[in-house]
Amino acid sequence: MHDLVIRNGTVVDGTGTEARTADVAIDGDRITVVGEVADRGREEIDAQGLLVTPGFVDIHTHYDGQVIWDPAITPSSWHGVTSIVMGNCGVGFAPVRPDRHEFLISVMEGVEDIPGAALSEGVDFTWESFPEYLDAIDAIPHAIDVGAQMPHSALRVYVMGDRGRDHEEVATEAEIARMRELTAEALEAGALGFTTSRTINHRDKQGNQIPTLTNAPTELWGIADALAEKGFGHLEIVSDFVDLDAEFEIFEGMADHAEAPLSILLAQSDQSPDRWRKVLDRIQQARANGSDLTAQVAIRPISLLLGLQSSMHPFITCPTYRRELADLELDERVARMREPDMRATLIEEHASRTRGMSGMVAQSFHKMFPLGDPPDYEPAPEHSVKGRAEAAGMAPAELAYDLLLERDGRELLLFPLANFSDGNHDVVREMNLADGTVPGLSDGGAHCGVICDASFPTYMLTHWARDRERGERLPLELVVQRQCRDTARQVGLEDRGTLQPGMLADVNVIDFDELTLRAPEMAYDLPAGGRRLIQKADGYRATIKRGQVITRDGEPTGSMPGQLIRGPQTA
Repeated sequence: MHDLVIRNGTVVDGTGTEARTADVAIDGDRITVVGEVADRGREEIDAQGLLVTPGFVDIHTHYDGQVIWDPAITPSSWHGVTSIVMGNCGVGFAPVRPDRHEFLISVMEGVEDIPGAALSEGVDFTWESFPEYLDAIDAIPHAIDVGAQMPHSALRVYVMGDRGRDHEEVATEAEIARMRELTAEALEAGALGFTTSRTINHRDKQGNQIPTLTNAPTELWGIADALAEKGFGHLEIVSDFVDLDAEFEIFEGMADHAEAPLSILLAQSDQSPDRWRKVLDRIQQARANGSDLTAQVAIRPISLLLGLQSSMHPFITCPTYRRELADLELDERVARMREPDMRATLIEEHASRTRGMSGMVAQSFHKMFPLGDPPDYEPAPEHSVKGRAEAAGMAPAELAYDLLLERDGRELLLFPLANFSDGNHDVVREMNLADGTVPGLSDGGAHCGVICDASFPTYMLTHWARDRERGERLPLELVVQRQCRDTARQVGLEDRGTLQPGMLADVNVIDFDELTLRAPEMAYDLPAGGRRLIQKADGYRATIKRGQVITRDGEPTGSMPGQLIRGPQTA
């Protein structure tokens, strides 16, 4: 008798092979049979008419603090994710000296928009070294598996002190050697790799550039040597590609020094909509030359969610809003904004809001869309605030104002920040079909006030494999392979991502026809009452982690079979 048998499901096994009707038998934490299972199970799930896939593997999250207080690791576990990897973009919470706790919190708050008060209350810093941080995570039960990477910002400041906070400071040979030593120690304790950032968009809470922005190649290559020393590990990096040749000399040098794979974050920007192709060409050239470089790409536009509860909306910098409304409770704020005089004042002040990022967003009504429920992430141009306003014969600012007040001030407007220069998802599809790319960039756990992309796996299924109307879709088998086997292999996890005998029993049972992505909403469930955008889904009949059912029909069972992933895992 088997421990669990999933009967008569439509199995998409993560290998890319065609879907088929089959049973899946599980014993302990492993899959033992995929095919016809004659023996009964102590527990059985009738999957007739349902989709059976591997658990999803999300390799780009920022749950570095949340894993300390949230055993369920939501919202990712609500979307069929059974393994997450954090410590991306060079930010995290170890190693750390006792007098640097607030600095690391300020970096995470500034870079990843996670409320500092929530981190201060929720992260207890019972560790100093990276191995001690891993032990602290390992001691906490979790619903899903957690993998961690060594973050460069924390490492640099730990070794260099205040000098390390200045990205223009050059590390000495002794300091580089110490960073390499600590990275090797982290890998030996179970880190999956090393990450860094070279983008001006990453700043701490005070607006200072992160410690890693312009670090010398010798520092990066010296740290990368630790991966070669240990014989494993994954590198991840984000860059502005200001000088493509210079950056790729660094990237290829890191991958070659490490003798390990390196993933580079890639997205399309409106300022240079074809530059991503040049970057991808360089990645593919490097691969042809023997360097293991991969582009980590998103599966929909990277978008801001604008609203009265969010960190940004078109009127948030208006003087009257900041002075009279910003600190009011939502219901009172909505009531005041519905007053005709207040409406007229804010719309008048909005016209002068043109400076900086917030000004760009405030005036770009052609890229601002009502999100809707269920949410539409590929809206047509005529559905923009600008298009709708023109059709209604009113000013776009007036329509945006009125939309923000809908649903008692809880409405959200979609603002595609990247990957939407052509007004559709064709570029996203092209990226995901290109050689040398892997899905990533969900940022689960981060950007709590403006982004909620931990729902990427559900969107891959609903939009790309079933619902897309404004262009070609993607095969279901490819969609599953991309976010199961391909993501797992990128970070050295060969024991998951496919439904095959001997693999970890990480499985989703999904009502594919009824699978629905709900609209995002603001929750105030972080420590200290901190806010975060969350997004749920309907249609996950069961998610199974290491052979145990952790959710049924979207509700948690209370089982906590998740483990800390210590290092690469063999099949």
